[in-house]
Amino acid sequence: MTAATALSPTGFDWVCQLVRRESAIVLAPGKEYLVEARLLPVARSLGLSGVAELVDRVRARPDAALSRRIVEALTTNETSWFRDGDPFTALTSTVLPALQAARRPGEALRIWSAACSSGQEAYTVAMLLADALPNASGRVQITATDLSRDMVARTRAGRFSQLEVNRGLPASMLVRHFCRVGTEWEVAPQLRAMVTASELNLAAPLPRLGPFDVVYLRNVLIYFDPATKRDVLQRVRRLMRPDGWLFLGAAETTLGVDDTWERVACGRGSAYRPTRGA
Repeated sequence: MTAATALSPTGFDWVCQLVRRESAIVLAPGKEYLVEARLLPVARSLGLSGVAELVDRVRARPDAALSRRIVEALTTNETSWFRDGDPFTALTSTVLPALQAARRPGEALRIWSAACSSGQEAYTVAMLLADALPNASGRVQITATDLSRDMVARTRAGRFSQLEVNRGLPASMLVRHFCRVGTEWEVAPQLRAMVTASELNLAAPLPRLGPFDVVYLRNVLIYFDPATKRDVLQRVRRLMRPDGWLFLGAAETTLGVDDTWERVACGRGSAYRPTRGA
């Protein structure tokens, strides 16, 4: 990369401000390499010489669609099946029995996979509940949301490459819950019937969703500043049932951020529940 095509400090600051304004994600100093790597394919797709020209173009001629492409390119969509394990095994070993004991028979179970990426998390939950509950497709509603339009489209499609299914998906579940379509694997219709995917920005006012019994909000808060973390947690809590369960990423916590949650042991890990009266 030549000096002429490298992103300037002013250009990097502009990108940081755009991403923070549109998604609340904080890009710290030192992330210039990440911005260059993520935005270079966008620049090349437009026939531009590099990221600097891309940024200069949007700054000179504001373009909402192109700004959105920049923001989406800089969101992290890392995911896999049964990622980190414990939050999923706890669903059927601890959370589901507790919810069933407290609810009327036949009452729908509502789960939110926030920041769902390409859908592996939502469909992992769907597979577990399909194996645990009779007629799960009629009893379970999974809402999958993501900031990225492309990720939402992929979740709706429910198709995954061989490389993607190799990342954490047990062979027995692949055989039981997927069918081969060309070079890809497609989620079975009964699982897709359980999952509804839509675009949603967690840092903006949330639409009327829920109320949810379980929320997976994993590996998201780490990208926000403390004030945004607190705001997101408070908005999420308002969409949950009083006896709901919240799962965060292994490096995330509500402690010291929002005291309206209590941390509880859940399987081999932990979860968070709304405090009474909060």
